[in-house]
Amino acid sequence: MSQFEELVRTRRSANKFNADITISEQDLNEMFNLVKFAPSAFNLQHTHYVPVTDKELKDKIYEAAYKQYKVLTSSAVIVVLGDMEAYRNIAPINEGLLNLGVMDQREFDDTVSSVHQMYEDGGERFRRDEAIRNASLSAMLLMLIAKDKGWDTCPMVGFDPEKVQQVLNIPDRFVPVMLITLGKEDTGKQRPRGYRKPVAEFVTYNGF
Repeated sequence: MSQFEELVRTRRSANKFNADITISEQDLNEMFNLVKFAPSAFNLQHTHYVPVTDKELKDKIYEAAYKQYKVLTSSAVIVVLGDMEAYRNIAPINEGLLNLGVMDQREFDDTVSSVHQMYEDGGERFRRDEAIRNASLSAMLLMLIAKDKGWDTCPMVGFDPEKVQQVLNIPDRFVPVMLITLGKEDTGKQRPRGYRKPVAEFVTYNGF
C-alpha cells in the first residue's frame, strides 16, 4: 500500500477531539502553503480560509453551529469560504505570465475578457456554484494535508451561515461553504467506519 493510499484510507471525520490541544499559526500556515496548489477554474483560487482559534470567537461559532461538541473540543475551526467575485482577479493573477512572455498581450486580453464574460453572463447562481465547487476542492486537499501532518478533521455543513458571517465580519462576496473542525481525535469511543458502496454502485462507465 502506498503512503498516499494509506493516508486516504486512514483519514476519517472526527466527531470528538482531545480538548486543550492548541495549534499554532505556523502549523496552520504550513498547511495553507500546500493547499494553495489545489486546482481551481482558470486558476482563480476562489477559496478563502478563516481559521478560528480564539476561544471567545470559537464559542460564538459553537453557538452558530448548533452547539456541536466537536467545535468546542477542536484546536481550530476553519471557515471555508468561496469568493463569488474571484473572476475579477483574472488580470492580476495572469500578469506574471504576461511579464514572463509565457502569454502574449493578445492571449492575456482574450483570457481576461472571456473569463469576465463567462462569470458575468452566468449570473449569480453560476458564480455561487463556482465558489462552492472550487472551495470544496481546496477543502478536501486541506483535510488530506492535515491528516498527513498528524491532525484530524471533520467537515461540517450544520451551521447558520448568516450567524458565522456576522461573527467574523465576512463580506457578502463570500459564501460560507463549510466549517472544518481540526484537532487531535479522541479515539476512546470511535465508531466503526460507515458503510462504503462498492464501485459498481456508484460508477457507471460511458453513461447510465
